[in-house]
Amino acid sequence: MKIVSSAKSKEEKDYVAFFAKKLNLSVVDDSKTGEKGESFDKGDLFLLFDGDGVALSDGKQSLKGDFSRLLPRLKENNLRGEVLFKAARFKDKESNAMTVVDGTAGLGEDSFLLAASGYNVTLIERNPIVSLLLSDALRRGLKDEKTAPVCARMKLIEGDSEKILPELTFSPDIVLLDPMFPERRKSALVKKKLQLIQRLEHPCTDEKALLEAAKRAKPKKIVVKRPSKGDYLAHEKPTYSVGQGGIRYDCYVSGDNPS
Repeated sequence: MKIVSSAKSKEEKDYVAFFAKKLNLSVVDDSKTGEKGESFDKGDLFLLFDGDGVALSDGKQSLKGDFSRLLPRLKENNLRGEVLFKAARFKDKESNAMTVVDGTAGLGEDSFLLAASGYNVTLIERNPIVSLLLSDALRRGLKDEKTAPVCARMKLIEGDSEKILPELTFSPDIVLLDPMFPERRKSALVKKKLQLIQRLEHPCTDEKALLEAAKRAKPKKIVVKRPSKGDYLAHEKPTYSVGQGGIRYDCYVSGDNPS
């Protein structure tokens, strides 16, 4: 993988250089790509840096984290109608100042919706490329006055949830999990652009270890996002489930925390 960059200012070039060094990737000037310039094998993945941020591309389609497109879903009536909000809520408890740890953050869209609902969200993403896309989305989100208040409630940690969750210095109210499994890779519901990420991420190989790591974080509730007809995580039956369309959220609630 390479970085194709159209950075012009020193700030942009420094930004590209930082991630190139971190990811150990070479940088190619986009003016040198094409038939007579730097060549890429058909279908190769590369990172594209321009004035609008960073995207993952294969030359035909690109994927970029973008929280601004979620703004229509933030209207209060819309937000409270989200099935994720229904899965995360507690009876007689306000979301304000409650904490969520998203153990499989991806591009952070579910985390953004929860942060918009008032939760303080810690996002954990293990893949360094996906983490870059997410951190860039947060960087741009903090510069946009419409999304900045929400992004300010989000904190990204790069690493493996199976190691990080048991070592958290606090007990979150909720641990959110949206693991990628082989059946989801074949699903007709998966959008073409998300297939780019699936070429980077590996399916969860140990469901039980992931669920046990979430339990060791001692949350009040674990919320697992699943396809509506998908198996339970680690085949462990949840306390209850809520669903809508092709999505289901399985909720595992500790005994002293009624939902």
